[in-house]
Amino acid sequence: MCLNTGFACDCLTTGNPCEPCRMTAKTPEAEEAHLSNNINAGGCDPNTDVSSSGAAREHSRNWGWMLSGIISLNILILGCALVSGTAYNTVGISSADLQIFLIILLLLTTIWMLYYVIYMSREDHAVTYKDGHAGPIWLRGGLVLFGLLSVIMDIFKIANYVGYLHCDSAVKVAFPVVQVVFILVQTYFMWIHAKDCVQLQRNITRCGLMLTLSTNLVLWMTAVTEESVHQTIIPGDDGDHNTTKISGRRMYISRASYGDDKCKCSHSSCSIFKDAYYYLYPFNIEYSLFASAMAYVMWKNVGRIADDHSHHSFKFRLKDVVVGPVVGVLLVVAGLVTFIVYEVDVYKEEKRDTVLMMHFTMNVVIVSLMCLSTVVGCALYRLDKREHASDKNPTRSLDVGLLVGASMGQFIISYFSIVAVAATGAKGYLNGLNLAWAILTVIQLGLQNFFIIEGLHREPFHEPQPHPVTVFTNPYVLQASKELGNLEGSDMDTKSSLVYTHGHIAQITHTPERRPRLSWKRRVLKEVCIFMLLANIILWIMPAFGARPQFDFSTELDFYTFNMWAAVVNIGLPFGIFYRMHSVASLFEVYLTS
Repeated sequence: MCLNTGFACDCLTTGNPCEPCRMTAKTPEAEEAHLSNNINAGGCDPNTDVSSSGAAREHSRNWGWMLSGIISLNILILGCALVSGTAYNTVGISSADLQIFLIILLLLTTIWMLYYVIYMSREDHAVTYKDGHAGPIWLRGGLVLFGLLSVIMDIFKIANYVGYLHCDSAVKVAFPVVQVVFILVQTYFMWIHAKDCVQLQRNITRCGLMLTLSTNLVLWMTAVTEESVHQTIIPGDDGDHNTTKISGRRMYISRASYGDDKCKCSHSSCSIFKDAYYYLYPFNIEYSLFASAMAYVMWKNVGRIADDHSHHSFKFRLKDVVVGPVVGVLLVVAGLVTFIVYEVDVYKEEKRDTVLMMHFTMNVVIVSLMCLSTVVGCALYRLDKREHASDKNPTRSLDVGLLVGASMGQFIISYFSIVAVAATGAKGYLNGLNLAWAILTVIQLGLQNFFIIEGLHREPFHEPQPHPVTVFTNPYVLQASKELGNLEGSDMDTKSSLVYTHGHIAQITHTPERRPRLSWKRRVLKEVCIFMLLANIILWIMPAFGARPQFDFSTELDFYTFNMWAAVVNIGLPFGIFYRMHSVASLFEVYLTS
């Protein structure tokens, strides 16, 4: 191609470039060398700068993710080994050894959170974006509530362990003290910074957030292990499976060195504090999981450029929703009554079959109603014209992952029960109820997962906002009827204003205050959500506070033997309990967007 357009030449016909063309043209080798020199010398080509900066940013992000992941993996594996070792007498690891490890983790995490809070308060450009979906007010409110109850639990622990200082390790008093400080700092940290998309010190922040996540998960594993050993019934040497929970609790108390026969409490309130903090364990477990989820979302948001306009604010209202709350509350009350009766009478041999029948029947009724309501909700989705949300949302992705992952625990227990009862012939009404409960639970979990995931991925309803009604009038007419207008204005139910212009036109704007009624589809969908929410609450309460029909009913114990069945239940049930609480949070969000 001829590059000399200002002078006539024979470049195109002869193929021999003239002098101006030779001076202007560049060979491919020269072009490549020039480009390479510009890159190495930090050239001023804007496209080159952008691509180089993007590559460096991507490399730094990948390196930060990998380093923080390695830190988290090592902490979790070491914590799991220590927690597992303290659960058995045959392993030479005491609870004090585990608590020393936990104290170190809590102190490191607390120091990092304080550093983060101070640094972010001094740097104006450290957080330039906020994720509107992360850390909603109801999630942070739940974190504060569970944190407060966890602090009360630790206070009861301190009061109990002080009675054993004369004959036991002081670490058992130091650990709850440090945990109280950790909970207070972490709750403040999550409340203020849950929505942060950090742009400075990204790798340090990723590692610190993974440290926070790992610490909370180790605390969760510790509490779940204590609760599992606390509730597990250890059969006697004669193979009798009717050993009561009380003996299992006493055995665990001895193992955990809460004060065995050789170490007597120095005050008379030890037994009261033991029973008190035992019933606060479920709230401490949920606090650790809430904090872990929020730390993960913050970790995903490090370096992210979030769109502040993609978030919609919603208000919680129960207007036009009646049937769901009423039926749900009745179900919760009935479930609480049967649960209390179950916990009181299950220790009595002559009443055990009766209370088991009540417990199984209540769960079958709850799960059946949940299946029916979920089918109605899924049918409404077929009539729903809302589009699916397509924006990138780490919070929603985490919710879906936790929902599906946590449900696996309840799936495992249900399928193991189905196989055991079916293989033994399902003889007797208790076996029949147990089988029905397990099958309905499998169906209910699948339907509920679909309903919640579909609801989370739908765009929220947009209520039509009241539009001002504008009326144009003649100012002379308004002047003539001024007294009449003042008289009528006193009886108006809506707000009004007059705007006089220099011309012949004035504007009166009326803004109606009444909100439109919900459509029948929205009302029914909200009824389903609030009923499912309350039903999941009662299904969380019963196992979280001590109902263990898996050990009170002997079919699975006889079929799988105690060690195998205890492993299945103690692994699957904590995830099943978390699944119910996480479903409550997700259903609340679906309710708001419906």
